[in-house]
Amino acid sequence: MSTQAFLTRRGAIAASVATLAAPALAQPAWPAARPIEVIIGFAPGGGTDVMVRALAQMLLPEIPGANFVVVNRPGAGGETAYVALQSARPDGYTLGTINTPGYVSLGVQRRVRYDTAQIRLIARLVDDPSAFVVHRDSPYRSLRDLVDAAKRRPGTISVGSSGIGTDDHLGLTLFEAVSGTEFIHVPFAGAGPVRNAVLGRQIDIAGINLGEMGMVGETNPLLRAIAGMGERRWELMPDVPTFREEGFDVLMSSERGLGAPRGIPDEIATRLEQAIAKVIATPEWAERVRQLELAMAYLPGAAWEAQLPVQLARYRQIWQRTPWQ
Repeated sequence: MSTQAFLTRRGAIAASVATLAAPALAQPAWPAARPIEVIIGFAPGGGTDVMVRALAQMLLPEIPGANFVVVNRPGAGGETAYVALQSARPDGYTLGTINTPGYVSLGVQRRVRYDTAQIRLIARLVDDPSAFVVHRDSPYRSLRDLVDAAKRRPGTISVGSSGIGTDDHLGLTLFEAVSGTEFIHVPFAGAGPVRNAVLGRQIDIAGINLGEMGMVGETNPLLRAIAGMGERRWELMPDVPTFREEGFDVLMSSERGLGAPRGIPDEIATRLEQAIAKVIATPEWAERVRQLELAMAYLPGAAWEAQLPVQLARYRQIWQRTPWQ
C-alpha cells in the first residue's frame, strides 16, 4: 500500500470514529436532555401533590434547563409509585415522592414489591400532623363526643384515610386501641378523595393532615378539625387541640419529601438537594408555605434516611400490639 493510500485510509477511519462519537458528545448535560418525571403515589389534590407542584415550579430558576412533569400513580398506599421509582433508570430523570409512615410501614404489614435500600432520599420538606376532620355540621365537636358515640354504636362510624398503612390509618388504629373504640375504616387513593368524601357526607370522619384541610384564612370553613396528632398544636391552627391534650396518647404525622433510584449520580443528587435548600430559604417559598398550609420540616436526604430505622422499629411495635388491616 502506498504512503498516500495509507494516509487516506487512516483519515477515513478517523473520520468514521469521529462520526460515531459525535452523537454521544453532543448529548446535552443533565437536566436538558428530557423532562424530569416526578412520580406521586397518591391522587391529585392531596398535600403531597400540592407540595410537589409548588416546589417544581420554584425549582426551575435554580436548575436551568430543567422541565418537571408530575405524574400521579396512586395505588396500594403508595407502593405502586415506589415500585416505579425503584425500577426507573438512575439517571436523574425520574424522581418520586416519599411519604412516611407508609414508605416504611407497608413492609411491616405485608410483603411489598420495593426495597427501601434501592431508593435514595433527596430531601424531606414536610412533617404534617395527622388529624380527625369533620364536616362543619357534624355533631362531633370533640374527641370525647366521638368516643362516646362510638361506644354507644360500635363499628358504625366511618373514618376515611389515604390508604391502608398510611399515617391516617395508623393514627386511627392507635386511637381505637387507647380509647377502646371500633370504627369503620374506609381507605381512599389519597387525601383529596378523603376530603371530598367528608364534604359530601359520604363518611363521618376524614383522617387527613392538618395541612390538607385547605382552611387557613377561611371565614366560613366547610371543614372542622376535632384534634391533631402532633406533639404540640400547629401554629397555623392554634385553636385545634392535640389528641394528647384531649386525653388520648396518639402521635402520628405524615413526612413528605423526594427520593430517586439509588444509583443516581452523586453530583445530580447533591445539585437537587442544594436547589431545594435554596428555594425553601426564600421569602417567596415562605409565602407559598403559608398559602398552601405546608407544615415545613426540612431535612437533607441523608439525615432523613438516618431516622428511618427508628421509625421502622416503632411501626413494628405498633403492629405487634395492634395489627392494622
